Amino acid sequence: MTGTAGPSTDPARFYDLHTHTRFSDGSPMAAMVSAAADAGCDGVGLTDHCVLVDDEFGRRAQYDLVETYARRRERIDDLRGATDLRVFDAVELSYVPGTDDEIGSFLGRAGFDYAIGAVHFAGEYGYTSDASYADADDARIRAAVDAYYEALVALIDSELFDVVAHLDLPERRPVFRGVSTPAHYRAVADALADSRTVPEVNAGRVFESLGRVHPDPDLLDEFADRGVEFVLGTDAHTPEQVRRRVPYLREFVAERTELATRSLPPAVDDGTAAENRAAATAARADDRPTGDRPTDDRPTGDRPTDDDGEPDT
Repeated sequence: MTGTAGPSTDPARFYDLHTHTRFSDGSPMAAMVSAAADAGCDGVGLTDHCVLVDDEFGRRAQYDLVETYARRRERIDDLRGATDLRVFDAVELSYVPGTDDEIGSFLGRAGFDYAIGAVHFAGEYGYTSDASYADADDARIRAAVDAYYEALVALIDSELFDVVAHLDLPERRPVFRGVSTPAHYRAVADALADSRTVPEVNAGRVFESLGRVHPDPDLLDEFADRGVEFVLGTDAHTPEQVRRRVPYLREFVAERTELATRSLPPAVDDGTAAENRAAATAARADDRPTGDRPTDDRPTGDRPTDDDGEPDT
């Protein structure tokens, strides 16, 4: 673990635990930290995208944090000396079912302060663009959304991650909007109720295409009824997004009395994030053979955006 020590579940403290820098598809690191300070945050998590295995959607070729996280860590250490904020060296890693061993091994080596897991694609289905669904019928759309939630539950059950990102991500895309059902949310809430992984309230599209947070505020009772706590993240890619979204999240949390929140994931509070991942990996060792390890010689391409012009999620 490389972060500053000490727990903080003080509700008066505000940590933005989901932001992006130029080490993926965001903005200069110093500018993001400065914006978090301007917004009144007590700390900020730098959670650049990371993809370990090749995929049909080109995300592994676009995001190279596998190779650059040590260099980014040096920059973060420099920034920590220039700010009063807690700055977390963290990651948003794309979860792919069947690669739990690879993920556990990488996270064990990398030693991030915490790890966010996200489902951006599942098998043949991608969730950051509408382009491949132009001629899709209703059955294919439903199958894509079902596959998303199945992968999300597998992510939570893996116990590899401290936080799970944007629970109903497909809702960002017009082609998928309204396809998620209460049963999908219940399945996710049930998995979270039995997991150390915590979800985030994600503000990534509150002022853009979706117009609300993730998950759907109308379904928050599904999580409240199971005692699920949330952390908070702007999913910002620019300083201005931090400055706009932090006040929104503060107000949202204040108005949602049914929403239980905490400032940091439990494993960050008690310093057991790395140990928990190691235990989860060891528990699988005798049950599933290790697959091919991803190579680290892929070039870095242009940073992608969603097809609505927003930075990739």
